[in-house]
Amino acid sequence: MALTFDDGPNDPHTLNLLDLLAKHNVSATFFMIGRYVRQRPDIALEVKNRGHVVANHTFTHPFLTFESTRSVRGELEQCSTALNDAVGAHSNLFRPPWGARRPAVLRTARQLGLQPVMWSVTGFDWDAPSAEYIEKKVTARVRGGDVILLHDGGHKAFGTDRSHTVKAVEALILCYKSEGYEFVTIPAMISR
Repeated sequence: MALTFDDGPNDPHTLNLLDLLAKHNVSATFFMIGRYVRQRPDIALEVKNRGHVVANHTFTHPFLTFESTRSVRGELEQCSTALNDAVGAHSNLFRPPWGARRPAVLRTARQLGLQPVMWSVTGFDWDAPSAEYIEKKVTARVRGGDVILLHDGGHKAFGTDRSHTVKAVEALILCYKSEGYEFVTIPAMISR
């Protein structure tokens, strides 16, 4: 299964996740918002330096189904530029905010060489009351081969509290590793 994190980079929660993932020897995929990459390029670079996959989640996190094709292209290009400036080479993966897409969004992404990636399980962690709530939402749906959507940041504000997510991630890793599951990045999953 693949752990994916949206809406970062975010201080300190992205860094806390990186320490946790290192502790358990797990690699993940981080879909980053370009404006936050501009604010904290050091965190984005740390994600890459620790062996995780860095990916495009637009520059400002708009609801793309209501954006013009020109606006969609601008969002994707600006995020790619921010990522290039911060980390250099990065993946060609793209996740639309809220999963909102229409054919023109997907066509534009592909024209830019981006590969859209969705999810099969979500922890509903953007407003979760506890780590246990997130764990239950994930464990109720996981079947193996899943792409799990979680958040290391928040699209409304840099510095969003994701401490419940960090705590839930450790419990999920311990649970599923004990059952023999392996955690891989999206590119590793695609190549299998």
